[in-house]
Parts: sequence; structure tokens; C-alpha cells
Amino acid sequence: MITTVTANLALDVTYRLDRLTPDRVHRARSVHQRAGGKGVNVARVLRRLGYETRVVGLVGGATGEAIRADLDAAGLPHELVELRGESRRTVALVSDDGRATLINEPGPDVADREWAELGEVVRRVSGRSAAVVFAGSLPPGVADDGYARLIARVGGRGVPTVLDTSGAALRRGVAARPDVVKPNAEELAELSGAVGPREGAQLLRDLGAGSAVVSLGGAGLLAVTDAGSWRAEPSRQVSGNPTGAGDAVVAALAGGLVTRAPWPDRLREAVAASAAAVAAPVAGDLDEQHYHRERGAARVRALAGQEESHGTGSHG
Repeated sequence: MITTVTANLALDVTYRLDRLTPDRVHRARSVHQRAGGKGVNVARVLRRLGYETRVVGLVGGATGEAIRADLDAAGLPHELVELRGESRRTVALVSDDGRATLINEPGPDVADREWAELGEVVRRVSGRSAAVVFAGSLPPGVADDGYARLIARVGGRGVPTVLDTSGAALRRGVAARPDVVKPNAEELAELSGAVGPREGAQLLRDLGAGSAVVSLGGAGLLAVTDAGSWRAEPSRQVSGNPTGAGDAVVAALAGGLVTRAPWPDRLREAVAASAAAVAAPVAGDLDEQHYHRERGAARVRALAGQEESHGTGSHG
């Protein structure tokens, strides 16, 4: 089982529009809402990839009840800590030209007692987990080292970990030595300054991360690991909803930790899952046809004099 920890769970609301124009009234063609937050999206993709998963996080209020109900309806096992405050919502405005505008509420303040209770749930569940993913922002009231403390508890038990967050939570989190970190290019630049993605990824490893995989949007992924460095690219550009692409990458990387697949195979799987997520209507879904096609077509290239890697990737 792969556990996903989402400290700032949300109810995701997606509006589909013909086009998005500033300062205009828009009529949504469709409205879709369901439990979200990065870790929940990761869990949905993991299940689509064939892994057992469990969602851990914090919820509160009527929005929290809607999150619980949707997780139950989706058949996603969960262990959630009840908050005094109201869970947040995120809004995605997605237009037919592939553009997406996101509005993320900050989330409720989390008391020390509530965070300690989450830590106990993580400790207990990690004992029966093959890997643990920590994903998304830290909620108000939680110190910047919140993820770092949780990772240290899990890593001390020998359970591999993946971290996908940003800002101070990422900077503090890598010091706890997660096995994989997955920033996007903007998050990496914020942490590392003006250096390029490869240098920034190496900096994350120097700070404690086992491996660093950087999302480069439609250009694919860059990975710096103890086994080498690679660029992975989709065979073609995909239009659609990009909001869940990074979460699909994290799901594939977590699966690769469990299966111990070679890094080129993990990256090919991650590129395929990411492209299939863009082609799907909402975050957490995959376009199955696109996923299977891209698994055989995605390109993985070794860097720094390593031999180029081609072929179909294994599950992970």
C-alpha cells in the first residue's frame, strides 16, 4: 500500500469554459467538484495504475464532510483527522484552448494538537505502507518544518518517502532526506535562485534529497539521482487540463520506489501518466488510451555522457 499525506485537503471545483476572458461574465459549460489536494490526486492516479492506496489528511466543517463523502464514493480508503476549522476549496477555470486559471483558498488554521494527531496517524499507517507521499502546501498554523518532522518519523522506520511541496516547506523538507522530491521549474527556481534546472536539482540532493525530479511542463522531466541524470520527454504535446499533471508524475515516481524499477522506466512511466492526466477532464484522472500509447513513445535521454535509453518502460 502507498499512503498519501495531504496536509491541506480541499474540495476541488472545476469550471469548464469555452474561453476565459478577463473582465467578462462567463457561463460555465459544466461544473465538477470532488475531494482534492495534491495527495488525493496522487492517490487517484495510483489506483488507476494498479496500486493499493490510502489517503491521510486533515478535514473540517461542511466542506470536510463533502470531502469525506466523495472519498467514500470513489472507494478511496482514508484516515482523516477532524479540524475545528472549515476545509478549503480550490477553483479551476479551464477553457477549451487548454488554459487553466487556479484559485486556491489558504485553508483553516491548524492547532498544535491537531497536527500532533495527524503525526500519530502517519506514524501508525506508515507501518503498513510500502511508501509514503507528502504532497501539497502546509496549512496555516503549521511550522515550515511540518513535513520535515513527518518525513523523519517515517524515514526512521525505513519506509521510502516522496515530497512534493514548495517554498519554505520544500527547503526544510529536503533536510529530512526524502527519497524523492518533485518540484516544478518555478518552485525549484524559487528555492535555488537563478541556476538552471539541473544545477537546482543537484542542489536539492546536496541538501539531503535522495533524488530530484523536476517538472518542466510540456517539455517533460529532468531527473538527477544517485544512479545518473536523465531528460524524459513526451512524444508530442497534449492540450487539455494541466492541473493534475504533476500529481500524476508523483504517483508514477512513488510506484517506481515500490517496484524498484530502473530510473529510465520510472521516468517514462511518469511522462506517460502526466500526459494522460492533461488529456483527462479533471485532476486525478487519466486518459487510458493516451497513457498506454505514451508509455511506448515517450523518450528518455541519459545526460552527462551516459548512454541514451529507449524502449517501453515497466510498471512503476
